[in-house]
Amino acid sequence: MKKFFNLFFVVLIVFSLTLASCTGNGSTKKDGTGPGEPAVEELGVKGKKIKAGFIYVGPVNDFGWTHAHDQGRKFVDEAFDWLETTYVEQVSEADCPREIDRLVNEEKCDVIFTTSFGFMESTFEAAEKYPNVIFEHCSGYKTRDNMGAYFTDVYQIFYLNGLIAGALSESGKAGYIGAQPIPEIKRHISAFTIGFTEVNPEATTTVKWLMNWYDPAKSREASESLVAEGCDVLIFSEDSPTVVEVAEEHTNKGNQTYTFSHYSSMKHYGPGSCASGHLFDWGKMYQDILTDVYTDEWVSENMLWLVDRGTAILGAEYGQPINEIFVEELKNKKMPNSDESVYDFVMKRYEQFKEPNIAFDPFTGPLYDTDGELRIEDGVRESYSNLSVIDWFVKGVNAPKID
Repeated sequence: MKKFFNLFFVVLIVFSLTLASCTGNGSTKKDGTGPGEPAVEELGVKGKKIKAGFIYVGPVNDFGWTHAHDQGRKFVDEAFDWLETTYVEQVSEADCPREIDRLVNEEKCDVIFTTSFGFMESTFEAAEKYPNVIFEHCSGYKTRDNMGAYFTDVYQIFYLNGLIAGALSESGKAGYIGAQPIPEIKRHISAFTIGFTEVNPEATTTVKWLMNWYDPAKSREASESLVAEGCDVLIFSEDSPTVVEVAEEHTNKGNQTYTFSHYSSMKHYGPGSCASGHLFDWGKMYQDILTDVYTDEWVSENMLWLVDRGTAILGAEYGQPINEIFVEELKNKKMPNSDESVYDFVMKRYEQFKEPNIAFDPFTGPLYDTDGELRIEDGVRESYSNLSVIDWFVKGVNAPKID
């Protein structure tokens, strides 16, 4: 199992990514092409060197989750003269302990980042085994004195994608290709559907589970099935651009199908179909963690960042919140019972999410589940601790039961 499941998180920082492609295992030293923020100023710790190892669940060229993390690694590798990085890709949960041992004993890493939820137990055990190494686990909740947890959640961006989809969709049917039925994915599906039905109250989201984080073949099969069922919107959590490619193929045949970038920019795979997306920007978070390690200020924490910290981004690609070919249509489409355009409404909500004390959250009641039960009462904003373990879907979601 992978990445997400957060229970308690507190906070870290933020930066700006640009896409690059990278393949193979190995280490880099100042030769990666990182995203656009300038390197931080000299910290004044003379002669000190740090080596950081990154363990990835997928390939660095998946153009999804792992690719986004690797862009963050490349950013800090370029930013700091005192830092060397190394990584290993496509690591299974079973192989994670062996890779940690190798990074500690052979690569001599001072810091190890494990970037999948399924690596949590192995990281927790390794932190006890190697008390002089600092460990950071992405998306989990367990910590030790030498092990922290960190995460960025994009559920707010999924809500904005839902608003956009509701305005563009002719059928009012969205298909969600879900990797794993874990709380994070359920949270994202519900957030998307909240936005989708806010624009079109009759809209529905149909879910097909892959039970795998990276499976382009099954992703294509599920996408084609959902289009055949009448869905003209596809959204997903599988770590390849396959869904975007399928949507673009149907669009080019005259069957306009919309989709959204997933974790990394994918617009170039679907210039006529990719309307927006939910993007990650890990570089500044890695910058801050490693700066604290370098200056001996690192402490073990559970850390969560949302849109307000800049690591969760709305975009068809970095720097473009909405694909320009759809902007005019969104400006001409009005929100229900309002003179406000969907475009203006989306951008207003996006700006609200950027505020430190946000004025709005998608999971504000009244919200009902698929059985019609009131889950969040009128005017109540759900806590993130409850959202982190959500085991239900909002009204409008059609998802198969998973035992």
